Amino acid sequence: MAIRTILTQGDPVLNKTCHPVTKFDHKLAVLLDDLKETLTQANGVGLAAPQVGILRRAVVVVDGTGEMLELVNPEIIAQKGEQDGLEGCLSVPGMWGYVKRPQWVRVKAQDRNGSWFETEGEGLTARCFCHELAHLDGHLYTELTDHLYTTEELDQMMEEQEAARQEERE
Repeated sequence: MAIRTILTQGDPVLNKTCHPVTKFDHKLAVLLDDLKETLTQANGVGLAAPQVGILRRAVVVVDGTGEMLELVNPEIIAQKGEQDGLEGCLSVPGMWGYVKRPQWVRVKAQDRNGSWFETEGEGLTARCFCHELAHLDGHLYTELTDHLYTTEELDQMMEEQEAARQEERE
């Protein structure tokens, strides 16, 4: 296993459509292991193969229970509801934006051995599924937000919201 370099916005690889995985071999297992190790080191909740320069349809996502899911050739097969929340991305460091996503998502994917399975998630997990699968088609969340906030702007906004809540309680 190895920690791979995460590409950042502006790298043309991030805007390309990934190819389906057709070989479920040692090379794929190494990629999935490296994605998991890289994600853990970066303290993120999801990472897609193109973010480390590999144009294959493979992602890892941390679900609501903290389990790291490996999704090969994933596709969203159902979704419900809507949520609007902040997103960031390891490929867009230090920036955040509000994005509308489904509240609940069901995904069909293959595991590292090629067996098909389905999984689902709501809230943050649903958001993460949508975010990571968009990477596989060359899209970043920045395309879906009206405004990008720096970490400093976000901290300032959160402080102002907390101060307003304090005033309401008094």
